[in-house]
Amino acid sequence: MKKSAWRYLWTSKDIRKKLLITLFILILYRFAANIPVPGVNRSVIGTIFSSTSAAGNLLNVFDLLSGGTLSNFSILAMGVYPYITAQIIIQLLIPLIPSLQKRIQDNPKEGRKLSERYTILLTIPLSGLSAFGQIQIFRQLAGSASLFTYNFGLSGSNLIPTLTTIISMMGGTMLGIWLGELISEYGIPNQGLSLIIFAGIVARIPQSVYQIIVSGESVVLLLSIMFIILIVSIFAIVYVQQGQRKVPVIFPGRRVGNKMSMPVRSSLPLMINMAGMIPLIFAQTILSLPAILGQFFVNSKTAWLANLSSWLTGTFNTSSVWYVVLYFIFVVALTFFYTEVLFEQQNYGENLKKQGAQIPGVVRGEPTQRYLLKVQRRITLVGALFLAVVATAPYITQMFLKTGVASQSGLFLVTTSGLLIVVGTVRDTFNVIETELKLHGYDDKLIKG
Repeated sequence: MKKSAWRYLWTSKDIRKKLLITLFILILYRFAANIPVPGVNRSVIGTIFSSTSAAGNLLNVFDLLSGGTLSNFSILAMGVYPYITAQIIIQLLIPLIPSLQKRIQDNPKEGRKLSERYTILLTIPLSGLSAFGQIQIFRQLAGSASLFTYNFGLSGSNLIPTLTTIISMMGGTMLGIWLGELISEYGIPNQGLSLIIFAGIVARIPQSVYQIIVSGESVVLLLSIMFIILIVSIFAIVYVQQGQRKVPVIFPGRRVGNKMSMPVRSSLPLMINMAGMIPLIFAQTILSLPAILGQFFVNSKTAWLANLSSWLTGTFNTSSVWYVVLYFIFVVALTFFYTEVLFEQQNYGENLKKQGAQIPGVVRGEPTQRYLLKVQRRITLVGALFLAVVATAPYITQMFLKTGVASQSGLFLVTTSGLLIVVGTVRDTFNVIETELKLHGYDDKLIKG
């Protein structure tokens, strides 16, 4: 009986070094997550997060995804999300710029470097705008209370303190990105940013459990329901995320001396959920805007504007039925949209044609691309509905329970988006470690199944 390959994680010097470097960098990140933004009044921040308003509930959801950096209003309050947003924007822009798309297709390696450069350049202004917008939202929610120990503004004596605050938040985002790149380069390969987000989400688990225990409100029931939903969700996420449709492909035989080898039968795997968690981020961002904008005009002296603001904050509250319905629809629609964008970038039809490969019964080139797109759309329907169901499950459960602690903790130890990140990161990390073990000559299977 073969021993498990897990025993080689520490006996292999190189793998042990990568694991220790990864752990050390994640600890540094969590320390940095507790460094507050200069001049912030943390008691006011605490008051905002204890609010049961639509914006307060929404901020608690974002705080779970940020690993508590938002409620601390630390220099990492924006996390690495401006960078992720920049990545999404660049991916969406590439098909719209033919010269850029051709350059990337002709030289994929150089194209990745070019995309990375543009992403970093776009991240800088996006992080500045996000910092300013985040501060303005918190100032509005603070009401008459002062969010900072100085008067926030871009004029007079307030200019330097204001710029210091914004730049420190931008610096925190760039620090998070840099630490993620260090992990990818010196620690676990290509998992840096995922592990940075993963660490933040998991760090909130003890606090979420503690909130439920000390609440005294149906503690056993809440913990039991939370545990059951968590297990079922993890199983469903793994099952669907691993799901794929294998399209048969025939590759031409190769010439060996004066003879031709037989054609090779293989398959092209199409993922059920190619978009990952991106549709959830998009949907939450879009649906959060009306409630946030409504907060600016709640106290307006104009009657119709005040009524409109009250309607927006009420309708786009996470406890509203309309929010759940719209969230479901947006996730499904955005899953299809983002999948098609990614699928077009893959250009399977042209790539298979260059290799001389063919799907049985389908003409090479553009007809192949259309056929694969048709198949992808069909299986994406399953992935889109799955994402929508998992995304709305916590909110529906909260409506039935109607307990304060369920609202504050989101019932899950992490939110749905966070759960997808956690499960996906663990799965990908295991696969990477398995590959590393094989590269070092250890052929034992790391994951049985």
